[in-house]
Amino acid sequence: MERSVIRLTHCQKEIFCFSVPEQCPSCGEELRGSRLQEAPVSLPSPFTNGHKTSCCLLVTPAHDNLDRDFDGAADLHTGISNTKGVVYNYTRGGVRRDQSGWERSISVPLVRPDMFHLLAQWDQYLERFSDGPMWDPAWHRFDENNHNCFSFCLHFVNGVLAAEGRGALSRDDFTHTFILPRMRRVSKYTTLYRHIQKHQFYKVDRQQHAQGAEPSS
Repeated sequence: MERSVIRLTHCQKEIFCFSVPEQCPSCGEELRGSRLQEAPVSLPSPFTNGHKTSCCLLVTPAHDNLDRDFDGAADLHTGISNTKGVVYNYTRGGVRRDQSGWERSISVPLVRPDMFHLLAQWDQYLERFSDGPMWDPAWHRFDENNHNCFSFCLHFVNGVLAAEGRGALSRDDFTHTFILPRMRRVSKYTTLYRHIQKHQFYKVDRQQHAQGAEPSS
């Protein structure tokens, strides 16, 4: 199970670790039982259990990625959750309806909580869309570049937008607006996490942290 990353402040340093160390890694002063400049806080993980989401685009490492990790080089797989956390995703065999396997995903909410009319029809939209011939292997063959899991998600999102009287998104627009910002956050978090696993902590000047400094591996 993934451990929580803790951030604490001492001697004008931001210190990241899995648990409060006995001594400050920067100045050596004893920390346990002493007053810190600020209370330690847990950093929110960028990962979500996709089966506990509702009406979200989900991104997870592809099934053939043996480490099931977001390392920046591995293939990714995308799907869309219904209101009950079942993840619809397109594969070579057609559309799957997964009730497990998306426990560590990146989540992109697609519906605001106040859009009651859309929430009420979401599952019907998704089921009807998934049953269409475009995603039936007997009619259309899966293609890694042009007819894949992301094509399925983007077509569905644009179908919902059209039903709402809104304009369609291009693949590039959707990727740059919704996917890349979250992937950058995952990259920073993963780099920090691995650094702590290797060195027990990561420290940086408070001013550097405010400017987004990242640890080296």
